[in-house]
Amino acid sequence: MDAPQLNVELTLEEGVRVSDGAGGHRLAWQELGRLWAALDARSARETGQGIGMVSVVQWRITVRGAQAGDPRRPRAGQRLRMGTRRFRIEAVAERDGSGRWLDCFAREEEQA
Repeated sequence: MDAPQLNVELTLEEGVRVSDGAGGHRLAWQELGRLWAALDARSARETGQGIGMVSVVQWRITVRGAQAGDPRRPRAGQRLRMGTRRFRIEAVAERDGSGRWLDCFAREEEQA
């Protein structure tokens, strides 16, 4: 298997609950580090109605492998950010038996 071209820098982020000052909480995103990745769009669709249309793109994002438990290993529920674009990680799998590469299956949503 050929090595993927990791030519896009992404920021790995994790959601943390912070107080909203009114007895509740909100979700804030904390930067965990930066990863080089290869992005491959898998599918796309539009959902919603009228002004509420949302474009949803499924991505396979390949990064260097890391052992389970390593903070550099992405996990489902985290997200990757590229500027204003956000990729919510839904699943992570080793790309090959050697574990050199990880595939992050992510969803990008954008208001149309």
